[in-house]
Amino acid sequence: MRLGKPREVLLLVGLVAAIGFLTVTLMACHSDLRSQMDGARLSAFGGTNVAPPNTLPTEEPTAAEQHKRLFEEECYPSARACARCHATHYEEWSVSPHAYAQLSPVFNAMHGTIVKLTNGTFGDFCIRCHTPVGMDLNEPFFQSNLYRHPASREGITCIVCHRPRAPYGKISGRSSSSTGSIFDKVLGPVGGERLADALADKEQRYGALATKQGETGTKIHAKVESFFHLENSGFCGTCHDVTLGNGFRLEEAFSEYKNSPAAKRGISCQDCHMGKVPGKVSGYRTEPAACVNGKSTPPRKRTNHMFAGPDHSIIHPGLFPHLGEEDSKLANMTQWLQFDYKAGWGTEAYEEALFEKDESEWPKFPKHWAEVDTRLEARAILDKQFRLLNIYRGEQLKVLREGYRIGKKVVETCDESGITFKIQVYNGTDGHNVPTGFIAERTVFLEVTVRDAQGKIVFRSGDVDPNGDVRDLHSLYVHDGKIPEDKYLFSLQSKFITRLIRGGEREQILAVNHSLDPLPFLRPATRSNIWHGRPAGARIHRVGIEPCGERWARYCVPKSKLTGNGPYTARVRMIAGMVPVNLIYAIKGVGFDYGMTPREVADNVVAGRQVLWDQRFPLTKGD
Repeated sequence: MRLGKPREVLLLVGLVAAIGFLTVTLMACHSDLRSQMDGARLSAFGGTNVAPPNTLPTEEPTAAEQHKRLFEEECYPSARACARCHATHYEEWSVSPHAYAQLSPVFNAMHGTIVKLTNGTFGDFCIRCHTPVGMDLNEPFFQSNLYRHPASREGITCIVCHRPRAPYGKISGRSSSSTGSIFDKVLGPVGGERLADALADKEQRYGALATKQGETGTKIHAKVESFFHLENSGFCGTCHDVTLGNGFRLEEAFSEYKNSPAAKRGISCQDCHMGKVPGKVSGYRTEPAACVNGKSTPPRKRTNHMFAGPDHSIIHPGLFPHLGEEDSKLANMTQWLQFDYKAGWGTEAYEEALFEKDESEWPKFPKHWAEVDTRLEARAILDKQFRLLNIYRGEQLKVLREGYRIGKKVVETCDESGITFKIQVYNGTDGHNVPTGFIAERTVFLEVTVRDAQGKIVFRSGDVDPNGDVRDLHSLYVHDGKIPEDKYLFSLQSKFITRLIRGGEREQILAVNHSLDPLPFLRPATRSNIWHGRPAGARIHRVGIEPCGERWARYCVPKSKLTGNGPYTARVRMIAGMVPVNLIYAIKGVGFDYGMTPREVADNVVAGRQVLWDQRFPLTKGD
C-alpha cells in the first residue's frame, strides 16, 4: 500500500491507535480477570504464605493442633478417619502413588515451574488431579505442603473416589468431591446392606455406633449407596487421560486402554490394578471390608488400594507413608524433617553408643527430639514405615515386570570384522502401552555391556552420566560436550516436541514453547487441530510399545573395539526409573519442598530405579 495522501496516513494512524488502545484494554481486563480468578494463588511465587525455595517454615501447627483440626473438619474428612474401621484399606492406600500424589516434591516443582513459565495461565491444570481437596478448598496453586490442609496433603484421598459429585468420565481431572462430615453418605461398589444390618443389630456386636453429631460411639457414615462408576474403567479415565486446553494430549492411558485387546475382552483397569497380583488379571481377595470395634464384617470381594506403579517416595519416611491416627500425634511435618534417621537416631545401637560418651560430646538435638524416649518412639514408627515402603517396592517390581519383558537375543554377525546383535523388548500386557500415562518423563532403558573372555569391557550402551542420566541429548554432560552421545541407546522414554514461533520444532524436557515473547501464555488453540493434524504448540514423539507389541534394540561392536580374546559375552539389564535427572535440573528454579536440594532430589530419584531384568548370553552365531 502506497501512502501518498494525508487522509490515508491519518486513517492508518487512527487504526494503529485504536488497535493499541484495544490491546491495552484487553490486557488490563485479562489481568483483572486473572487477579479475580487466581487471587492469592499467583502470589505463591512471592507471597508470604510460601516458604522460600529450599527452606523450611519456622511455624507450623503442633501435631496435637493439627490432629484436633483434622477431626473437627466437617467438609473433607481425612483418610485417617476412615482408617478406624477400614485399617487394611488405609494401610494399602497410605503407601500408594495416590497418597503420594501431592506430597511429591518433583511434582510440585514441575507444576510450579510450568505455572511460572506460563505466567499463571496454566492455572490448576496439573494440581487439580494431585490434590482435588486442596483445589476445592481454593488453596494456592503452588505452596509448601507444610501449609496445606491435612486432607489436601493426602492427594487422592478416600473421599475423592468415594464421594465424587458425579460420574464425571474423561474430563482431565476437572472433578469435585461432595462435602460432608464423616457421618454423611459415601459411595461404594455395592450398596449399604451390611451397614444397614450393623446399624439394626440390637445385640450391638459391633459396639456403639454414632451416625450423627452428638451420639456416643464409633463415628461412621450413616449411609452407603452403590456407585456403578467405581467398577468401571471410565472412573479411572477421569484423571488418567489428560488433554490441555490448547489441544495437547499429555496423557492417554485411558484412550490406550479403550482401544486395547483387554478392553475388547471386557477386562477393566480395576481387574489388573486392584486384584491379587498387580498388573495382571488375578481375581480379587475375599475378605471383610471393615473391622468395627474389633468385629469384622462378613467377607466379600475385596479390592487392593495400593495401586503400585512407576512412582516411589523420595521424601522423609516420617512424612510418607501417611501415618496412622495415633502415630501422627508424635510430631508434625517440620519436626519429622528434623529427625535424622540416617544418623541412626532412635536405634538401640545409636542410643547405647551415645550414653557411653560424655554428654558434652552429644549432638545438639532439636528441642522436640531431645528426650531419648521420644527418639525411640519415632524409630519404632519409622520401622513400620520402612516395612510398608519395602512392601510397595516389591509390588512395584511385580507390576513393572508384567509390562516390560525381554524376549529373544539374536546374534547376526560375530567374526573378526565385528559383532552385531539385537534384543527383543516386548509389552507383556494387552491393556495399554508401556510406558503409559506421563510417557515423556518415564525412564525405561536397556543397559548392555559386552566383555571379552578376560572380562574387559569392549562395548557399553545404556550407561549413565555422573548425574545418573542416560547419554541422550538431554544429558547435561552430553549437552556440554563432556561425554559422547549414546548412539545405540534403547530407551522407551517419549519426547516432548514444541513448535517454535517462526515454524520448526525442537525437542524439550518441558512442553512449554520457547518464544521471543517474554510473557508466554497458555492459550486455547486458534486453529483446528483436525485440519492441521497436530496440536498448535506441542506434541509428543511416542517411542513406547503398544499392547502385545515389540521393539528390537540393535547393537554393533566395531572391529576396532575387539580385543581378539573371545568368546565375547553380553549382559543386558532393563532398568526402570520414575523421572530423568535432567527434569530435576529443569524445574529446580522454583525450589523443592521440605528443604530438599536439587542434588538430594536427583540422588533419591536415581536410587529408586528398579532393575527389572538382568540376563547374560554368549555372542556366538546362531543364538
